[in-house]
Amino acid sequence: MATAVIQARMGSTRLPGKVLMEVNGVPLLKYQIDRVRKAETIADIIVATTTSEIDDFIVDFCDSNEIKCFRGSENDVLDRYYQCAKQYNLKNIVRLTADCPLSDPQVIDGVVNLFLQDKLDYAVNTVPVDTSTFPDGFDVEVFTMEALEKAHQKCSDTNYREHVTFYFWKDDNGFKTGQLINDKDYSKYRLTVDYPEDFEVVDYIFNELEKRRIFGHMDDVIEILEAAPEIKEKNSQYYFGIGWKK
Repeated sequence: MATAVIQARMGSTRLPGKVLMEVNGVPLLKYQIDRVRKAETIADIIVATTTSEIDDFIVDFCDSNEIKCFRGSENDVLDRYYQCAKQYNLKNIVRLTADCPLSDPQVIDGVVNLFLQDKLDYAVNTVPVDTSTFPDGFDVEVFTMEALEKAHQKCSDTNYREHVTFYFWKDDNGFKTGQLINDKDYSKYRLTVDYPEDFEVVDYIFNELEKRRIFGHMDDVIEILEAAPEIKEKNSQYYFGIGWKK
């Protein structure tokens, strides 16, 4: 089992307040948490936000929904994760980001099970990008507290610290790592929320899932996009991964 730590902040420069933007009156962060809760390998969920005043909104959201919340550094996100893990005495940590409201519990379970079965220090499904077969927005990373502590102590690159897990996989730092590969290549799809057009895509998908009365796993989401090419096209200019075809 593992604990999901979802990093979230209101101060996005590209789409401020995006994590609490609403679809049918429900904040995106609530959609994500409800979906993550369905993962069989997740024992608990913590939202890791910042000490900035604007993120009082996230703390209030967590308090209202009885969700554990931690506040830490805004820019040194590696330190935020480390201090959060220390405070809650975590052993295995699943890193998720709040700009991925369509998180799939089956994908989460797949990455966590790979991590546990192969006794890895770090498991992931979307990096390196050139070998990823998952959509942007279904990202899952899992690592041990020991690996996190080593990265926290030894990593000095501010860019690496802001992106938390670069130290695990970008260089050879002695970690045992693994990447989950999907049987279909969905790497050309963008389902994260960084821009207004991204939100339009996600809004459409959640409404379609509600109309169809289904939960909406990854294959369902892709099917919805394929049936609505004008929706898939809305945020295509922001996709920088390999294999993208407009």
